[in-house]
Amino acid sequence: MNIDRHVYVELLNWKKSADRKPLILRGARQVGKTTLIHQFAKSYKNKILLNLEIAEDKRVFTDFDTINSIVESLFISHNISPAEKGDTLIFIDEIQESPEAISMLRYFYENEPDIHVIAAGSLLEHCMRKVKSFPVGRVNMLYMYPINYPEFLRAIQKTAVLEQLNTIPIREVAHKTLLDLFNRYAIIGGMPEVVRKYAETQSVADLPTIYESIWETYKEDVVKYATNNSEARIIRHIMSTAHLGLDSRVKFQNFGNSNYRSREVGGAFRNLDDAKVIQLIYPTTDTSSPILPDLKKSPRLQFLDTGLINHELNIQAEMLAMEDLNNAYKGAIIPHLVAQELMSLNTLKSVKPIFWVREKNQSSAEVDLVVQFNKMVIPVEIKSGKEGKLKSLHQFAESSPHPYAVRMYAGKFSIEEHSTKSGKKYFLMNMPYYLSTKLNEYLGYFVSNFK
Repeated sequence: MNIDRHVYVELLNWKKSADRKPLILRGARQVGKTTLIHQFAKSYKNKILLNLEIAEDKRVFTDFDTINSIVESLFISHNISPAEKGDTLIFIDEIQESPEAISMLRYFYENEPDIHVIAAGSLLEHCMRKVKSFPVGRVNMLYMYPINYPEFLRAIQKTAVLEQLNTIPIREVAHKTLLDLFNRYAIIGGMPEVVRKYAETQSVADLPTIYESIWETYKEDVVKYATNNSEARIIRHIMSTAHLGLDSRVKFQNFGNSNYRSREVGGAFRNLDDAKVIQLIYPTTDTSSPILPDLKKSPRLQFLDTGLINHELNIQAEMLAMEDLNNAYKGAIIPHLVAQELMSLNTLKSVKPIFWVREKNQSSAEVDLVVQFNKMVIPVEIKSGKEGKLKSLHQFAESSPHPYAVRMYAGKFSIEEHSTKSGKKYFLMNMPYYLSTKLNEYLGYFVSNFK
C-alpha cells in the first residue's frame, strides 16, 4: 500500500526544474524516504537504485575516483544507454554510509547535469563532519517528517472528510467527524509503518510491537554515532527517560534523576537533535519579528512522533476513552502534536517551532507557539478551557503591535473579539486541533477579514 505524501509535489517540481541539482532527501529513519523515492522512480524510463549499506553498491564510490567512470560503470551494469541519461534516475539510499558518495554529488551537478540524482539518508549531520568537501551550493535539500493529519486521512481513504478539511472556513457539519478522526490519529501517530498497519486492520491492537521495533532501532542507531562509551550511556538514559518530561522544560544538569552533568547531557541531546529523534525547542521573548530563539533559556523537547511517545508513556488505552485529548498526560500531548503538524510542512528547509515566554519575578507567562505571518508574530495557545483561562495570551496581546491571536482547542471554529486587562482589544481565532496544518491559510483568512 502506497501512502500519498505531500512532499511528492516537491519532487515533481524538482524533476521539471531547469536548474535541477542533485537532491538530498533528509529526515529521521523510518519516516518513509525510501518508499517515497521508489514510488517516484516509476516516473522514469530507467532507474538505478543503490543502497550504500550494501557493500557492492557502496564499492562503486571507492573503486572509481572520477564521476565519468562511476556513471559509466553504473550504466553498463544496469544495461542503460548513455543516450538515455535525461530519463534516468540514480537513487543513492543510506548515503550517510559513504562520505565519498556525498562529496561526489557536486560532480554529478557539474559534469553530468542531465542525470537525475537523489540521495537519502538519516544522521547526515554526523556524516557531514567526515566529508572533506561537502557540495555546498551544488545540491538541493528536501526534508521529510512523519505522516501528518491530511496524509493520514488519505491513507485511511477518508476522501470526503479530507475535502471538508480543505474548505475554509470549515463547515460546522464536518466538525465532529474531523475531530473524532484527529483524535484517533493523535493516539497512533504518523510513523508510516504504524499508519499502514492501522489502515489495513482499523485496530490499534497490533501496533505496540511496531512502536517497540522503531524505538529500539533509534536507540541503537543513534548510539553508533556517540563519540565515546560515556556519551553512549547518556544517550541511552535520555532515550529511556526523556518522554517523562514532555510536560515541562528541560534542565540538563542531573537530567532524568541522573548524576550526569549539564555539559554531558547537552552534548548527548545535540546528538539526538542532529538525528531528529528528539529535538530541543527554544523559547523567544519577542512579540515582533524577527523571532529569535533564546538559547540561554530552558528548552522544551520535541520528539519525532507523538504516537511513539504515547506508546512509551503507556497512555494509548487511556486516551481512547477521552473526549478532549488536551487532557492527556498533563496537557502535553496535543501541543506536542500541533508542533509536529506544523513542522511536517517545512519541506524546503528545516524549521523548528518556537514558543514564547516572559519570565519576571512576580509574573511569568508562556504561550505554546508563536508563528510568523507576514511581518507579524502571532501567538498560538493550545487549551481546552474557556477564554478566561488564557492569561498568557492576554499578556502577549498587551505588548503585541497587532490585534491577532489564536487558540487551538477541541471546540468549533469561531472568531471573537476580546479585551486585555488594560482594555486593549484583540481578535481571537478559535481553531479546532485538526486544522493545525491549515494554520497559515486560516491566518490569511483571519487577517483579511478582521481589521
